[in-house]
Amino acid sequence: MPDPMSVASGICAAGALLSSWQLRRRALRAEAEIEHLQAELAAERHAASHDPLTGLPNRRAFYRLAAALLTDAAGQPLIAIVLDLDDFKQINDRYGHAAGDQVLISVADRLAGFAGDNLVARLGGDEFAGLLASPTVDRRWIEHATRRLSETVAAPIRLSGCRSVRVTASVGLAPVTGPAQLTEALSRADAAMYQAKSLSGARPAHQLTDRTRLVER
Repeated sequence: MPDPMSVASGICAAGALLSSWQLRRRALRAEAEIEHLQAELAAERHAASHDPLTGLPNRRAFYRLAAALLTDAAGQPLIAIVLDLDDFKQINDRYGHAAGDQVLISVADRLAGFAGDNLVARLGGDEFAGLLASPTVDRRWIEHATRRLSETVAAPIRLSGCRSVRVTASVGLAPVTGPAQLTEALSRADAAMYQAKSLSGARPAHQLTDRTRLVER
C-alpha cells in the first residue's frame, strides 16, 4: 500500500503547484490589463493633441510644443510659418468632401516632409502652421524657402478615379526669438499670409514673408 505520508506530501505538492499556476495566471492577466489601460491612456492623449485627419499636432499641441522648442532654442533662429490653402472650398464643392480630405492629408504630408524634424501642425480647416529652425534670417534665404514650400504644395495631388488637382497656398513667415514672442510672430505671419492671399493672381503661387525683422543682405 502507498505510504499515507507520501500520498499526503504528493497532494500538498500538487496543490502548491496548482496554486502557483493560478497566481501566475492572475499576475499575467493583471499585467495584460495594465498594458491595455496604458495603451488606452496613450491613445486618448494622442487623440487629444493630434488632428484625427492628418495626424499632425493640433492647435493646442502646437502652442505647447512651440513654447518648449523656443525655450530650448539656445539662440538658434526660428521662423514661424502660417499656411492657408487658396480657394479650398472649391475642391469640396467640385469633387466632394472625401476629395477635400485627401487634399488636406496630402498637403499635411508635404508640409511635414518639407519641415523634416521641425514642428508643423494643422490649426484647423485648411490652415497649417510650423516652427522651423533656420540657419539665418536673411531675407533671400527665407524667400527661397517660401517659394520651395509653395511649389511643394502646388504639385498635382492624385485623387481617386485617376483624377488629380492642383492647389496653391498663401504663406506668411515671421522670425520669432523667444517664447514670449511666439503669439506676436504668429500674428505677423498670419497678417503676411492674408496679405499674400489678397494679391489674388499677382503671383503664380501666393507667398509673402513678414519683412519687419528680416536681415537685409
